[in-house]
Amino acid sequence: PSISLHILPSPHTTTFANQYKDGFRTQYLYAQAEQIQFSDVPADWRNAPIVLFGPLAQEITPELITLFPRRPGAIIAATPQGWLRRWDTDRRVWPTPWQTADQILPLLDVLILSHDDLLPFSDGNRSEADAILVEWSKRVPLLVATDGRHGATLFRKGCTQRFSSYPANEVDPTGAGDVFAAAFLTSLYQHGDPEQATDFANCIASFSIEQPDIQGIPTLDTVKQRYP
Repeated sequence: PSISLHILPSPHTTTFANQYKDGFRTQYLYAQAEQIQFSDVPADWRNAPIVLFGPLAQEITPELITLFPRRPGAIIAATPQGWLRRWDTDRRVWPTPWQTADQILPLLDVLILSHDDLLPFSDGNRSEADAILVEWSKRVPLLVATDGRHGATLFRKGCTQRFSSYPANEVDPTGAGDVFAAAFLTSLYQHGDPEQATDFANCIASFSIEQPDIQGIPTLDTVKQRYP
């Protein structure tokens, strides 16, 4: 099927550089696009069945999300990494608390993020990072926290469920979280089962890290070789 794109003119395209060492990433923001405005969103997109807000560098405001109110038959979701970033004069990216969480979480059906996104706010203490996830999960129907080779955790109605990852030969982990999010939301919309969606997304993400860039994103026929 075709994919509809709506491209906005901007003096710059948001551009990151990622440097990996010992499993940790150092990130730089070399260029930043302008904020997205109400008028930038095509009118016919406002009734989309799946909406994923994926800010890169603070370019999406809470007000913009109100263009897509929660409604039966639709899924409003976000991956909040771009709300958790700030950058210094050298353009190095650093973590920053999610200042607009209280405004945005009630507007969502699903929040998807990585455990690693929260470790900087807890001095690397995993228990404290988990406490943040638990608190956020109280304000959104579904929260999924990915954890690399350790799989993912689904938070729903005060309960947590762990899902193991699929074995994979890691070549390039960049973008695995985005692939996971797209797969999760697609499965959730098709089947309405958060558990199945989490397992399916784990499988899709395992393919995505086995080749560089977007080359690892699999077709459905390829997925059937690994997904039960």
